[in-house]
Amino acid sequence: MSIPSAPAVTSGRKSAARGGRAAGTREQLAPGGSRSAGYFFVALYVLLLLLLGVAPVVYAVYLALSGSGGLTSSFTSAFSDFRFASAFEHILEFMVIWLVSQTFLVVALVLMLHNLSQRVGAAFRFLFYIPGALAGAASVIVWLFMLDPTASPFGFILHWLGYAQFDNTVAPGNLPPIFAIMAFWTGAGGWIVVMYGALNNIPHELLEAAQIDGSNAFQTAMQIKLPLIRKWIVYMLVLSFAGGTQLFVEPTVLGSAALGVGISKYWSPNQLAWFIASEYDNFNEAAALSLVLLVLGLMVAALLVWRGRLFEVE
Repeated sequence: MSIPSAPAVTSGRKSAARGGRAAGTREQLAPGGSRSAGYFFVALYVLLLLLLGVAPVVYAVYLALSGSGGLTSSFTSAFSDFRFASAFEHILEFMVIWLVSQTFLVVALVLMLHNLSQRVGAAFRFLFYIPGALAGAASVIVWLFMLDPTASPFGFILHWLGYAQFDNTVAPGNLPPIFAIMAFWTGAGGWIVVMYGALNNIPHELLEAAQIDGSNAFQTAMQIKLPLIRKWIVYMLVLSFAGGTQLFVEPTVLGSAALGVGISKYWSPNQLAWFIASEYDNFNEAAALSLVLLVLGLMVAALLVWRGRLFEVE
């Protein structure tokens, strides 16, 4: 009785040995293969970063420091330009309105959506994300109709606010909040999706423990969810600040559409740099302005990363 089973046992041992050797081979090869693939993808990113990120910055530094009047002549000319202060004042006002409203509204919306059912929350996230498909000039064209009291579906609100014509709505004093609304409309949906994903990474056991302890939805959101997505809020602020300083398309297109209002061609620093380079062929001063924006963005990013402890492992 035991003799027929011997070949089966032997073959089973052989197959187990072969399986063990194959598994060992896979365990030995997989780490090296994954590292090679990782190096490959990182190398592609580093190559693109050097070509499209570092190289333009180096060239801008070269242009800014190679002015005809000396190493600092381009920066001196940029700082002494009569349009410099107003351009940065405009962008500062826009950034304050936009970043404060976006941070508050995005966090509030995503915390409310997280308490809804998965199907309802997904529907709302999709609706909020749709305007992101109309970024840039397409978004501004849509807002040209939205801001025209004679054509806008919200014309009654504009009339109630005292704006009877398009020129009244886009008066220079109204531009910072208008651009803030445009930026929120196109960018908030993407950040809501990101924040919602961050909330889904919170352990479910932690939320259940808070409910067992008697925390209501508001207390759970303020005391547990909000602190755990703090780093994502800082990440949003860093990228939003970097993008907001580059405001260009919105004032350019809106200024072209509202010729009678007198919207400046150099309303933002980015517009001013383009105007100086294209109208005066002064690429040195334009490069100096771009470096000022770069340094400003790096300083604010460093401050937010430091104060928000973005890279600390908890």
